[in-house]
Amino acid sequence: MRHPVLVIRAETFPIRGTFRISRGAKTEAQVVVAEVTAEGPRGPVTGRGECVPYARYGETVAGVMAALDAQGAAVAAGLTRAELQTRLPPGAARNALDCALWDLEAKLAGTPVWRLAGLTAAPGPVSTAFTLSVDTPENMGRAAAAARHCPLLKLKLTGEGDLERVAAVRENAPLSRLMVDANEGWSLDQLDHYAPRLAALGVELLEQPLSAGRDAELTDYRCPIPLGADESVHGLDSLEALVGRYQVANIKLDKTGGLTEALALKAACEAAGLRVMVGCMVATSLSMAPAHLLAQGAAFVDLDGPLLLARDRTPGIFYDGTTAAPPPPDLWG
Repeated sequence: MRHPVLVIRAETFPIRGTFRISRGAKTEAQVVVAEVTAEGPRGPVTGRGECVPYARYGETVAGVMAALDAQGAAVAAGLTRAELQTRLPPGAARNALDCALWDLEAKLAGTPVWRLAGLTAAPGPVSTAFTLSVDTPENMGRAAAAARHCPLLKLKLTGEGDLERVAAVRENAPLSRLMVDANEGWSLDQLDHYAPRLAALGVELLEQPLSAGRDAELTDYRCPIPLGADESVHGLDSLEALVGRYQVANIKLDKTGGLTEALALKAACEAAGLRVMVGCMVATSLSMAPAHLLAQGAAFVDLDGPLLLARDRTPGIFYDGTTAAPPPPDLWG
């Protein structure tokens, strides 16, 4: 093999039941996998990365695959991660290729990614939130009863009826910590009305109550619950707009465009006084593996994607309840 080779494929994994948020519902996770194979000292080795094209950001499976396919010649010419940052914008396509290049570099060097990234210790297990889809209060109460063993529950909300939903979950999971995610589904009046009542129910974090285009309305907003930015967080250039409006930034590799920018954004958020949450799309363990590295020391971790699937890829990350072990080397890193 004279030059590195990029291979791209789309894969579909069924979701256990239906996953619903304020913008809609789905029953399967559609992912795109990028594989870069290069000649190593003992023969060919392959680095892999996975991404989730997200319609909220105008992404499709076909569009992401086309964007990746356009990088094939650059990969064959020895594309580096640093060069990749200028060739593709933050988003799903760059994430898959960036993570594949990290994995490839680690395998060629015989050194784990955490060392290449300059971390001081090998990643340990992380405790993740478990997500409950938005539903009727009765159904969310039943789901909470089934998940009451989970230390941290994340509730998807949508607007009208949300107080009843959270109250039903609290009643059925009295010992679980709670955070809620409105996915841009609220008005400012709803935020004013809901926030003190959610605080009384023990909610510890409120994600993205308003649409991303309305962040300015949260400037110096006094909320009894820490506000987390999700759809408002992408790459490093989104950080300035978060300060003074949010207290937590939800970093997802599919938004930053890979681990390279995610690591830089995490450091920048912490320097700016923002706590970090590491989140995910509904995806397999291959998506969670680089995010697991990012999640070390994060204030909140939401890497339950494989727990929401009817089946994960093999090998995958081992979950003991909602505690995720470090990814095995034959998966990634």
